[in-house]
Amino acid sequence: MKRLKLGVLASGRGSNFQSIIDSVESGYLNVEIRLLITDNPNAFAIERAKKHGIEYLVITPGTFSSKDEYFKGIAMELKNREVGLVVLAGFMRIVRKPLIDAFSNKIMNIHPAILPSFPGLHGQKQANDYGVKISGCTVHFVDEGMDTGPIIIQAAVPVSEEDTEDTLSERILKYEHRIYPVAIKLFSEGRIEVAGRKVKIKGTVFNGEGIINPPLPG
Repeated sequence: MKRLKLGVLASGRGSNFQSIIDSVESGYLNVEIRLLITDNPNAFAIERAKKHGIEYLVITPGTFSSKDEYFKGIAMELKNREVGLVVLAGFMRIVRKPLIDAFSNKIMNIHPAILPSFPGLHGQKQANDYGVKISGCTVHFVDEGMDTGPIIIQAAVPVSEEDTEDTLSERILKYEHRIYPVAIKLFSEGRIEVAGRKVKIKGTVFNGEGIINPPLPG
């Protein structure tokens, strides 16, 4: 069986990109990170790609006639490298229809809130300002809405009265780094089925503390 090839899209420091790299290098993920695409020539994610020998491309919208053409260009680069799953790791652009159509139910994103609550930017601040007692993060498939695609996996993170946006963001990020590789592992093993809005996971065992099969990385 051929190893799944990943294409990663990132705009900034790429800490989730690093967690995926670490999960591959530890043997937790049996996948190949085929390509990093960034819209930011100064993204630190590029340094991570260089360090680990991963091909990267800087593709900026200004060289295309429209946003749709931009995402057609990205889709072409990914298809040329036989990418089977696209992973958004802090990619700060709304993915448009040409890329979504090219990779239907094959684009994942991670959002720092328990969707469908607090979609869009600054989910951690939204949750903290609202006064919730539980926040967290969500891995979901990407559709044409804003963080509205089918939910794959979520992690709950407690919120304290003393939390700020920064402290809550830091705590949530640790869980992002743990559950994103799990979602990719499930996909790579053919254990995900999308039925309408629901994601069904084959052979997964849950207990009161969350998923125990597959285990979390690390």
